[in-house]
Amino acid sequence: MSKHIIVIGSGFGGLATASRLLSKGHQVTVLEKRDKPGGRAYVYEINGFKFDGGPTVITAPFMFDDIFEAAGRKRSDYIEFVPCNPFYRIFDHNGEKFDYNNDHEFTLNEIRKRNPGDVEGYEKFLGTTKAIFDKGFVELADKPFLKFTDMLKVAPDLIKLQSYKTVYKYVAQFIEDDFLRRCFSFHPLLVGGNPFDTTSIYAMIHYLEREWGVHYAMGGTGAIVKAMTDLIEDQGGKIHLSTEVDEILVEQGKAAGVRLKDGSVMKADAVVSNADVAFTYKNLIDKKHRRKYTDRKIERTKYSMSLFVIYFGTKKRYLDSGLAHHNIILGERYKGLLSDIFHKKSLSDDFSLYLHMPTITDPSMAPEGHEAFYVLSPVPHLDSGTDWNEMAPKYRDAIMQFLEENYLPGLQENLVAEHYIDPLHFQDTLNSYKGSAFSVEPILTQSAWFRPHNLSEDVDDLYFVGAGTHPGAGLPGVLSSAKIAENLIGS
Repeated sequence: MSKHIIVIGSGFGGLATASRLLSKGHQVTVLEKRDKPGGRAYVYEINGFKFDGGPTVITAPFMFDDIFEAAGRKRSDYIEFVPCNPFYRIFDHNGEKFDYNNDHEFTLNEIRKRNPGDVEGYEKFLGTTKAIFDKGFVELADKPFLKFTDMLKVAPDLIKLQSYKTVYKYVAQFIEDDFLRRCFSFHPLLVGGNPFDTTSIYAMIHYLEREWGVHYAMGGTGAIVKAMTDLIEDQGGKIHLSTEVDEILVEQGKAAGVRLKDGSVMKADAVVSNADVAFTYKNLIDKKHRRKYTDRKIERTKYSMSLFVIYFGTKKRYLDSGLAHHNIILGERYKGLLSDIFHKKSLSDDFSLYLHMPTITDPSMAPEGHEAFYVLSPVPHLDSGTDWNEMAPKYRDAIMQFLEENYLPGLQENLVAEHYIDPLHFQDTLNSYKGSAFSVEPILTQSAWFRPHNLSEDVDDLYFVGAGTHPGAGLPGVLSSAKIAENLIGS
């Protein structure tokens, strides 16, 4: 039976869910508080540049294909994906680089250049990640884990796969060179986790990349948002922008619609929240309806780090810089830096960076003869007490000076566009609790059944998709959460 379903938020979780539900014959209304769709994938347009605000690493592209096919369309008619080679160019603190891709011999040769003794260990590591991938992604990623017995059923397999070890410790069993250990264990940082704390199940990301590649969407991640919104509108769905939800209405224990900030009410048979889970419970649902997700439980949960991101464009090209499309620059004080961010909640003077250079693949992201970048630095969330109004300009200057001295000569005299965001942006604009960039931290005790459920434990007919619920952050996880919500709501 067709239902009217409201989706709060137009991030990838919300858009994917909306399309999937439309394909099942439901009526769907998407409510987005900002002036453009996309959530964290918001696009900033400055002086002829297009800057993707959020995820730039596209893995498992077939998951987008599935959404379009369910709607009777072809993804390729809406958006083009192109492979990135290398997947990443990773630099150590001396500027020495390591590339890898899904060409096995190429990757082995890169390892051989760094430390020949690790070739055999890498082969063993890669072999074990297939089993982790088969269990963690193929079998479990789209299962909802609503009951503790669901967790008990898979616990023996997870223990067998050494899920109690951290990603770094798991990799270290096979790899001796510390820089290579970092290269094959940094992936939790892409989903808000510390490689020294995050369960080794996330070692499957490396296998997932090898299986389907790392891709870029021509026109940027924002082009995927446009493709998804076009699809939803083609399916008859409605997307309302600049429409902020004030409260999720609960009647007789069930989600019955929403009240907007302007006081108007929209009724529905079910509500899907793609907003931050902690924000949704704490700010959109009256306390009297929250026996499980009390303010105390929300406050005691551990949240991911935040991010400081600078989007910038230059009036010259940097094609001879030695940079690739995706670059990771690892600082010398790697483990200590991550401890500062995740444990001490303190902002350090040093940093490790992700530097995105989309115009090396897609010159349309900048005016002709110009280069577009964004540089991302993990920083602690707002429990650090950092005064970002004071620190943001100083932190920006330190990063830009570092890039100019080491990778982009003449950078600051060639700047013609710039914008940055900090943890206050994640809190105030994206409604992320504590300014966390990836919501709930992906440690073992906050994974699967231990993570906020896709079906609310407090309110019937209220569903969650996105980074904060099961299975977690990153595009494959977020798209999996949409599939879970679709199956829970049913036809």
